[in-house]
Amino acid sequence: MPETTTVRLWSVMAGALLVTLIGAYLSLTNGIFDISIQDIVKTLLRIDSSREHDLVVFQFRLPRIVLAILVGSALGMAGAVIQGVTRNGLADPGILGINAGAGMAVVLFLFLFQGQMKLTGWGAVMMMPVFGLVGGLLATVLIYMFAREQGRLDPQRLLLVGIAIASGFGALTLYVSLKMNPNDFETAAVWLAGSIYSANWKFVATMLPWLLILPPILWWKARSLDLFQLGEHSATGLGVPVERVKNQLLIGSIGLVSASVAVSGSIGFVGLIAPHVARRLVGLRHRSILPVSALIGAAMVVFGDFIGKTIFAPAELSVGIVISIIGVPYFVYLLIRSKK
Repeated sequence: MPETTTVRLWSVMAGALLVTLIGAYLSLTNGIFDISIQDIVKTLLRIDSSREHDLVVFQFRLPRIVLAILVGSALGMAGAVIQGVTRNGLADPGILGINAGAGMAVVLFLFLFQGQMKLTGWGAVMMMPVFGLVGGLLATVLIYMFAREQGRLDPQRLLLVGIAIASGFGALTLYVSLKMNPNDFETAAVWLAGSIYSANWKFVATMLPWLLILPPILWWKARSLDLFQLGEHSATGLGVPVERVKNQLLIGSIGLVSASVAVSGSIGFVGLIAPHVARRLVGLRHRSILPVSALIGAAMVVFGDFIGKTIFAPAELSVGIVISIIGVPYFVYLLIRSKK
């Protein structure tokens, strides 16, 4: 990589990280209970911190910020990989039906078991995310069953199958939700809209292994994503085992999406917008796009959550809704731009 390109990459990454830290600072210090930066530092360093500050920072705000960073990073990187594999700049992780599958599983859990399962500790906290993860994996199995043709995975067929699966799961989710009691329906509606308001350290611990294992694998395969842009036949001629690498990339990105949806619900448009912004800032090499997409995705979710919990305080607007308000106009802009 030329020196000027390297400097630009690190500058962009530093800028995205700074924006994320600004969002984290605003989320830590602002809310129904405002805390000064001096009290935040004392609380984090355990210096003369009050019980109220400990509770607000360590039990409510800090896990929410950390989870927002993890989820945003995962969705941003997964979106970049999916767009690279399908060679479609309008592809989004939600289009593949993973979000819909996880949402359907969580709604089924709330309808069938909520209030009936006598679990405590980790089991009580993690039961809903586990159902969400199972639903996302079920959607993945269906995608692979119907998107393969003559032993190969067709990128365009993948998107069409994903849209069909998302529609089917969405219809089933709507049918089940109409039969739920009001309290469970409200919980399901908030979760489906994409929210991290119930974030805790156990959710963070569940999400962290996926972020430690899968992103390095995807980054290592980034050169293959560059070659995919030349077409599959050209990539094969250059020595890339196309089907095997494609499967590895898709499974890795789907794993990130499933883990994210399991703890935060369906947060759309992060995987669409973050890679586009990254390409505009650092060019077309995926070894640059992937980390920048992750940082931009983290900044989007952190700021989206901050806006959602403060603009209508004491009520909260789900982070998924906030990002959708931004994402829909941007998606329309991309559609118009792609026709030129």
